[in-house]
Amino acid sequence: MTRIAIIDDYQHAAPRLVDWTLLGPDAEVSFFHDRLVGDKLADALKGFEVVYVMRERSDITREIFAQLPDLKMVVTNGMANASIDLAAAKEFGVLISGTPSGLFSTTEITWALILAVAKELPRVDADVRSGLWQRELPTDLAGKTLGLLGLGRLGAAMIPIAQAFSMQVIAWSQNLTAARTDELGVQLVTKAELMSESDFISIHLRLSERTTGLVGKDELALMRPTAAIINTARGPIIDETALIEALRARTIRGAGLDVFDVEPMPKDHPFNTLKNVVMTPHIGYASESNLLHYMSDAFVNIASYLAGEPLRLLGPDTVH
Repeated sequence: MTRIAIIDDYQHAAPRLVDWTLLGPDAEVSFFHDRLVGDKLADALKGFEVVYVMRERSDITREIFAQLPDLKMVVTNGMANASIDLAAAKEFGVLISGTPSGLFSTTEITWALILAVAKELPRVDADVRSGLWQRELPTDLAGKTLGLLGLGRLGAAMIPIAQAFSMQVIAWSQNLTAARTDELGVQLVTKAELMSESDFISIHLRLSERTTGLVGKDELALMRPTAAIINTARGPIIDETALIEALRARTIRGAGLDVFDVEPMPKDHPFNTLKNVVMTPHIGYASESNLLHYMSDAFVNIASYLAGEPLRLLGPDTVH
């Protein structure tokens, strides 16, 4: 009997989106719906041979691998997961397998947050419900500048929508080239220029050592007081303390956040006291169609492993 754990299933979606019994009578699948951390995670996963994780929800560290001698394979959403120690996995003989990523759900929630911040939707919704009417003027997108931090698949998907809103688009990342921006019809700028010239900044970068804290106090200080920052990538890319200070001081217009340093976000988090931040609970990838896409591919990865032919393997030397 092969024991398989599906963890991080906050929405209880895994049991209904995929028929895991099709893995066969020799596969026993268990579901975990609460966030597990550290020793609690290791204790919960003891005895399991295969673990399927949602991307960057649970940290699968060297310490975790060391406590799980029965673990042979970890399947992750996406073809990269900064929360898995790939070097340790190789050391302990654990295969890591990824799945192709979707596109549209993250793009949609990014634009939902941009519009919610620009039109102050949470505030005006509360106003109407309490009998208030047109107390302040929202901003428009037409004629404004969208700054893209990152111009991969997700960043590039933002461009035609921005153009439909009659916005100018500028972009920067560490490895971005003029050939890439010319191909997509946007302007390549420096990091400082992007921070200072954008009306809306949207982050589309993977979390890594070099992107952690990429937007800090100095970068936020370059932003216009009428500008807003949107993060649907990963929380730690923005220095959370610096962002809270900027929002409190209103040196920037606001923020739209789908990702956070700690998820789920604690109830007593300072963001909950700030009216110039719009938040969603990391749903940029968690639409029903996107999770069906991820879980169906994860099913294929697990079935292939059980058949002795693992696929989509990741390792410490994998290039993304």
